[in-house]
Amino acid sequence: MPRCWWRTVQLVCSILWVSMLLPDKSFQDQNQHCDFIPGSMSLPVLEKRGDIILGGLFSLHDMVMEPSLTFTTKPPPTQCTRFNFRTFRWMQTMIFAIEEINREGKLLPNITLGYKIYDSCSSPHQALKAAMELMGSEDASMPEGGLRGQSICRGAVPVVIGDGGSTQSLVVARFLGVFHVPQVSYFSSCACLSDKKEFPAFLRTMPSDFFQVNALVQLVKHFGWSWVGVIAGDDAYGRGGANIFVHEVRQLGACVALHEIIPKNRARKAISSIISNIRSSGARVILVFAVEQDAAALFDEALREGLDGIQWLASEAWSTAAVLSTPKKYRAILQGSMGFAIRRVHIPGLQDFLLRLHPSSPDASEDPFLIPFWEEVFQCSLGERNVKLPCTGAEDLKTVANIYSDVSQLRISYNVYKAVHAIVYALRSMGGCEDGKGPFALQACPDAHSIKPWQLLHYIKQVEYFNSFGDEIAFDENGDPAAMYDLVNWQLKPSGAIQFVTIGKFDETVGDRRQKLQIQSEDIVWNGNQTQVPLSVCSKICPPGTRKAIRPNFPICCHDCVVYAIECVRCLPEFWSNGERTACIPKQVEFLSFSDTMGITLMAISLIGSFCTCAVVVVFSFHRTTPVVRANNSELSFLLLFSLTLCFLCSLTFIGRPSEWSCMLRRTAFGITFVLCISCILGKTIVVLMAFKASLPGSRVMKWFGPTQQKAIISLCTLVQVLICTAWLIMAPPTPRQLIPRESAVVILLCDEGSPVAFGLVLGYIGLLACLCLLLAFLARKLPDNFNEARFITFSMLIFCAVWVAFVPAYISSPGKYSTVTEVFAILASSYGLLGCIFAPKCYLILFKPEKNTRKHVMSRMDRF
Repeated sequence: MPRCWWRTVQLVCSILWVSMLLPDKSFQDQNQHCDFIPGSMSLPVLEKRGDIILGGLFSLHDMVMEPSLTFTTKPPPTQCTRFNFRTFRWMQTMIFAIEEINREGKLLPNITLGYKIYDSCSSPHQALKAAMELMGSEDASMPEGGLRGQSICRGAVPVVIGDGGSTQSLVVARFLGVFHVPQVSYFSSCACLSDKKEFPAFLRTMPSDFFQVNALVQLVKHFGWSWVGVIAGDDAYGRGGANIFVHEVRQLGACVALHEIIPKNRARKAISSIISNIRSSGARVILVFAVEQDAAALFDEALREGLDGIQWLASEAWSTAAVLSTPKKYRAILQGSMGFAIRRVHIPGLQDFLLRLHPSSPDASEDPFLIPFWEEVFQCSLGERNVKLPCTGAEDLKTVANIYSDVSQLRISYNVYKAVHAIVYALRSMGGCEDGKGPFALQACPDAHSIKPWQLLHYIKQVEYFNSFGDEIAFDENGDPAAMYDLVNWQLKPSGAIQFVTIGKFDETVGDRRQKLQIQSEDIVWNGNQTQVPLSVCSKICPPGTRKAIRPNFPICCHDCVVYAIECVRCLPEFWSNGERTACIPKQVEFLSFSDTMGITLMAISLIGSFCTCAVVVVFSFHRTTPVVRANNSELSFLLLFSLTLCFLCSLTFIGRPSEWSCMLRRTAFGITFVLCISCILGKTIVVLMAFKASLPGSRVMKWFGPTQQKAIISLCTLVQVLICTAWLIMAPPTPRQLIPRESAVVILLCDEGSPVAFGLVLGYIGLLACLCLLLAFLARKLPDNFNEARFITFSMLIFCAVWVAFVPAYISSPGKYSTVTEVFAILASSYGLLGCIFAPKCYLILFKPEKNTRKHVMSRMDRF
């Protein structure tokens, strides 16, 4: 039977054994022990007694030597190889955190913590065996509604910290989840572990790969890479993370050049095939989503085959791995690599604690992992074996520089530290529960003298506090922490060693997605010691004179550049040829816009005119009983002011992008408002003229020009213009039009008049009324009243006619949008002329010469004002 199948059988049998425990009635006795498994052998364990024992799982070795099984003799003990200094530091960090809490005594007064730590040897099978041994003794009842009444063995730990690898944690989490024993992992990032239906008791201080992948996708987007390769490890971490990345990066619009898997046996032939595929793909940016051991096997083969010029993107598992950054052989190909790493901190006192270890210390005999560690560090033997040189006993960890004693990159160690403290804060909350306010049935509190794992799980989920490093420690509904990463760049020091330089960060808690990723691009050194961003595309931009042609059976990012046909094709009128005359680009659209300087200026002048007109209305309203206001027909004055306000505002309809409605509105509004304005002035002129005619003895002229007749004149004059505009809109309304000069790079948007005859009638009718008004005002200019309004009307009509006579040639000769500017200017100039000439003198007299605002003065006869 193949070895992998035997390991699978072992795993299945172990899980079946656990499930068989549950219905066994004899197992309900809490005094039973679980040391009756046939053929089982105890694993090496590092433990320390305490009031509360914390379990720990650490992959202190990278491989397991599987023995050949004969099925006729008892299986030999499992042998683990390749001692991992980095993981050993993680384990020591857990012990350091526990002893620090015990020593200070602030978080758990009068309670001491102990620990029980196993080596899972980077193997799911070994991790499951260790988890079973952790479920060894003390009573730990099951939760309500689940397996209440069942209990696990005496001596069982109420909580487990670990494991490091996602593959190991998947197996352990399923096992511990049956008993609702909380598991807090420090390095398992597989997104699959967020599923609370499958893993109800799993939590972690390591962010989920879902957030890491999101950060990597944003990185690809930031640098514009559209042709990216993905290489994953053959485990839950690698396959899960790579699959999410491939899906997300395709949603982004980029393409995946290759998607390869590093086999777990790290066969050289299979990895050599991956290197060949990298070369043939042409991708210059490759993401390696794998643990450091699998990544090392890939880079070893890349070195053997001379693969260079690749910008490697690192997943969190190896982005700061010393096993890759320390050896000189990797520096040539990994210099410039980039990846995300969780936040780094400095834990005071940890380095001295790490360097305290020595085989001659009093507690060394109880540590089964110290001797393998010591022999691996100093390459000597503490036993009677002759494989290595014997150790002298004078060895000192302070004289050795390796990843174990290096505390400059405390990232996963910090996760372990946070996991211990999160559990301690949960235990503290349990101890502070008040009777009648508990979270369980009947508001019961947990028994502080008998920790039930399912009760502790409830409190760990509720943990929320800020630690001494200023970080918030809390778990979401999936048992995941907030995701915050440092973006690190592998750069060479002057000494030639690799240093991890933080060049940015990714914070998932930021609300704005565009601000989640922040990068200091000027600090980046790329592969090959380059400062320019590497280009990773399937096909380069086509040169001038060629066009894209999609390659059959290739991703959309890949194309060929095909030469254009020899004959030239004229661009459409609304397009313009580029400088190389290889493509047609849209012409710039030009119109009088609200955002233009000219448009803003005209709009301001229009609004100021409207405001001034309203101010005159206010002045006249407050002084409506004074002789100056009453002598000049106050009703017509207010109607004239209203029409002037409309004249100022109608100029706004000429600003903005022409549309069908705006073109019709601007023409008709202009025509009707100005006719209303001139009609009011005409009415006032007739009244002034007829008033003096009526002063002759026996004259009864004024009875034909009373208020009713004045309103009729104004209504009739305005109605004629309304009828002209209505006919204009029905027969040939104004419409938006594009003026496209062949030799110009702009498209001019204008309003076409539709019917030139109708437009001429509108202007002609306004001109006719203006001329008639000017004539009558001229005839009445020398009438003898002290405040003869006819003179002011004469001046205003002269300005009005002068403006519009000058408008015609200016409008015809103005290019583009400036014809519209000319029309708006004419409207505003004539409106200001009417307002200033007719109403400014009256306001001056009312506000600054009140002594002349009397009936005697108004009616007195003077030669001039």
